[in-house]
Amino acid sequence: MRRPMVAGNWKMHGTRASVAELINGLRHLALPSGVEVAVFPPCLYINQVIDGLEGKSISVGAQNSAVESVQGALTGEIAPSQLVDAGCSLVLVGHSERRQIMGERDGTLIRKFAAAQACGLTPVLCIGETLEQREAGKTLEVVGRQLGSIIEELGVGAFAKAVIAYEPVWAIGTGLTASPQQAQDVHAAIRAQLAAENSEVAQGVRLLYGGSVKAANAVELFGMPDIDGGLIGGASLNADEFGAICRAAGN
Repeated sequence: MRRPMVAGNWKMHGTRASVAELINGLRHLALPSGVEVAVFPPCLYINQVIDGLEGKSISVGAQNSAVESVQGALTGEIAPSQLVDAGCSLVLVGHSERRQIMGERDGTLIRKFAAAQACGLTPVLCIGETLEQREAGKTLEVVGRQLGSIIEELGVGAFAKAVIAYEPVWAIGTGLTASPQQAQDVHAAIRAQLAAENSEVAQGVRLLYGGSVKAANAVELFGMPDIDGGLIGGASLNADEFGAICRAAGN
């Protein structure tokens, strides 16, 4: 039985004051015990969040990490080993904003994924298609390639200690959301691609949906058989809304 997961990606939002306010809201949430809850703050505030959430069953992850696992001469980057030292347990890899805006390609993301796992971090691999790719009928081709690049290089067994988040680029921050059935169809294809290599890994890996998830649509999305929770963007900046999404996953 896969344990549902709800993760909040705060992206490039927050000040010390607003983060403190959000931490306070999260500390007062009644969270379902059967759901793993995590937040991904900007790196500047990771220590503040970890300290502020001490004693609360919320994991803290990073939004990005370096292609090298250990400290070294890589100006401006943060090594996965440093994130572990700070208290992180997860890291996002391949979010569409990193792919689309920062130009990260599959080769770079393979290195990041491997470096994170080498240090004991759980990578959350983000995959998804643009609106143009969906309209061209290439959704499964694009998602399959993004997933397949990791499988080909690191083996399907790498996903025994990873999470996958399907985030259609056209539904991130736009207010648009894939219908529950559209999301389910892609999640089922992802699981089938993994199952073709290893059925045990496929059944065990958690597949999250991300793309304008809100409390209002979370129950229906999370009710789909291959959707194991969500990677939440803007709604995770509101503690009450985020808590409602977590409770939806618990149902």
